[in-house]
Amino acid sequence: MPASILLLTGVPSPAAIRTSLTTLLGCCLFAPSARAEPPPNAPTLIIVVGAPGSEDYRKQFSDWADRWAAAAARGDARVVRIGDDPAAETTAANEPADVKAATDSRDPQPAGRRADRDRLRDELVAAAGEPAAPLWLVLIGHGTFDGREAKFNLHGPDVSLAELAAWIAPLRRALAVVDCSAASGPFLTGLSAPGRVVITATRSGGEHSFARFGDALSSAIGDAAADLDKDGQTSLLEAFLLAARRTEEFYAHAGRLATEHALLDDNGDGHGTPASWFDGTRVTRRAKGDAAPDGALASGWRLAPGEAERRLLPAALARRAELEQSLAQLRGTRSSRPADEYYAELEKLLVEMARLYESEAGEPGK
Repeated sequence: MPASILLLTGVPSPAAIRTSLTTLLGCCLFAPSARAEPPPNAPTLIIVVGAPGSEDYRKQFSDWADRWAAAAARGDARVVRIGDDPAAETTAANEPADVKAATDSRDPQPAGRRADRDRLRDELVAAAGEPAAPLWLVLIGHGTFDGREAKFNLHGPDVSLAELAAWIAPLRRALAVVDCSAASGPFLTGLSAPGRVVITATRSGGEHSFARFGDALSSAIGDAAADLDKDGQTSLLEAFLLAARRTEEFYAHAGRLATEHALLDDNGDGHGTPASWFDGTRVTRRAKGDAAPDGALASGWRLAPGEAERRLLPAALARRAELEQSLAQLRGTRSSRPADEYYAELEKLLVEMARLYESEAGEPGK
């Protein structure tokens, strides 16, 4: 049966808004679908596993990458692994190995394998010309910051923040960058841009001790316990919040001073927001400036989306992101606007959101 829309009239109470929204979006989100083929908006996940420095870290990083890949498989995503991909261990016998001297990495580039830095660059260059489906870039490993330049450690030559920023600049598709390494804070400031999600394990380059946030995030991205809004799928925002909480609990239980503080930026201001500023999935504190609160965009990123999510085409996903940003901004004005004006604007946004889902389900104009 096609989903129906419950139109809101008059000036409803807050309780009525919540009840109507639950009915409105619940019908649309969980409508049955006969789609069997991969969704048109299937994302690409690039997992970069850096130089481990020791066998213990090698095993940990590989496990984290496996969890990300498993979550991606449930969402029919294309997965590219760089750094621990056995298929890339050797080059063709008649092809010269593109191996550079490892002057700035923790581990040398294995003989006979293309430099991971070059593979990453090539994947990002190719991604610029691909369909406008979401692109996830996850960096797992160690990072360094010398006070001037931040780098992510790779087998062979490392990749600097400046290089990565230049490689992703031409991308016009939705992009989320997740840097799970120590000293990753500068990557948030340097990679932040409108329409882009950036998550780092640390808030500055000075937090250079081993970061455990990546372990927690790799578990949370496919964990139903992270589904705070109970829509049957775990968003990147929800995974970030659960991972940050679990990381904080680790240090508290160990009686240790926390040496990492993860941040999320998706409003393009380059400042980032810690998980402690959220109540559920909503920001309760605001940084200075006019930028919308962080979190609205990341809440729309799902690596293993539900059935209704799979039906949304890239244009619809982009419009939904805009609507969620508008909702976040509107909520921030609630205390300073007349109630009838606030709820009238809220009604408009919620109805358009519901219509977006219904039109993508094959009922345009309803």
